[in-house]
Amino acid sequence: MNSKLAISYFWFWAYATNKFDTTRCSASISMKFEISTPLGFTVRTSEEYWQRLIIKHPDIEELEQLIQSALAAPDEIRRSSRDAEVLLFYRARKEKRWVVAVARRLNGDGFLITAYQTDAIKEGETVWLK
Repeated sequence: MNSKLAISYFWFWAYATNKFDTTRCSASISMKFEISTPLGFTVRTSEEYWQRLIIKHPDIEELEQLIQSALAAPDEIRRSSRDAEVLLFYRARKEKRWVVAVARRLNGDGFLITAYQTDAIKEGETVWLK
């Protein structure tokens, strides 16, 4: 793993698990969005993390509003088959095409892990249906 990637993972882990004091760092963290989900918790992401996501998935840059809608008013929410703390929020974009916002819930807070477009809904327990 290269050093930049290792540092990125460290900061994501530290932020997602509340391992640093947000009162001391809050001036340097600019939130991109905080969205309330139908499951009663908020999912947020920082501007810096969003920029990393759109480097990995450039096609989602113009879909920010749809990704926020996937979190706020999804068509379906599924629990990851690999990690019970990870939820996949699906929102139809067009016929047989969805936008997926993947979030982890830790200590009552939700954090966006990734977002992408897909033509298939993944396996996993259905947690919520529209």
